Amino acid sequence: MRKTALAFGLVAAAALWPSAQAAVVTYKANLTGAAEVPPVQSAGKGTAAVNVDTATKGVSWRVEYSGLSGPAAAAHIHCGAPAGGNAGVAVPLGTAPNWNSPLQGNGTLTDAQMQQLQSGQCYVNLHTEAHKGGEIRGQLAP
Repeated sequence: MRKTALAFGLVAAAALWPSAQAAVVTYKANLTGAAEVPPVQSAGKGTAAVNVDTATKGVSWRVEYSGLSGPAAAAHIHCGAPAGGNAGVAVPLGTAPNWNSPLQGNGTLTDAQMQQLQSGQCYVNLHTEAHKGGEIRGQLAP
């Protein structure tokens, strides 16, 4: 009986091992016009919190903002550039016209995007009609 219980315990522990290795890491950013590339004069400001499951590369986010020059026309996570650089869209943060604060949703990163996030090369930005390249932005950091 003891051998059976021990074997069952070992099997149960082995089954849980992969989930024990996963972690959810929260990356945050303060969004400002000064962080845009090039910088933008804007009264807009915001915060972003992006939760990342390191095992599945699943992401969920909450982005709050106010003071933009007009309605948000787009919102994204961009990956592949450190602060001071620009990169392509990695994850759209919703679809038109649903960019009202707070933005909430979920998606998935590729392996390359996950590496870029972990090395400080991802940022969140919000675009408006007046600032098509982005009005407020913040680099994501754990």
